Amino acid sequence: HVQLAESGGGAVQAGASLKLSCVASGRNLSSYVLGWFRHSPGKDFEFVASMARIGGNTYYADSVKGRFTISRDNSLNTFYLQMDSLNPDDTAVYFCGAAYYFCSTDVCDDRKEYEHWGPGTRVTVSS
Repeated sequence: HVQLAESGGGAVQAGASLKLSCVASGRNLSSYVLGWFRHSPGKDFEFVASMARIGGNTYYADSVKGRFTISRDNSLNTFYLQMDSLNPDDTAVYFCGAAYYFCSTDVCDDRKEYEHWGPGTRVTVSS
């Protein structure tokens, strides 16, 4: 069983950067699709980024493309979300997820396809 834990959230000014980490325990993440999602009040749960289990292809929501970068370090069983040029619309609770079984698309942007989740870390961006 995989357990995930996010860290790195905080309160920053617009234009700042944050790097979120997601540490896994219990299983090695190298066989999982990894993803980041976010949720803010009044909005739907939103896909942010994902990384394929083989080849390391990465995918991003249009709203974060060019500003956010997902990466992984298999030796640390950890993956990351580097967030640059943050703006108030990025304010949300960010969740990391891991999907072991089949994803219906390469992007794997359906949160129902992720079996494992962290508890979330809050990011607040003020203008």
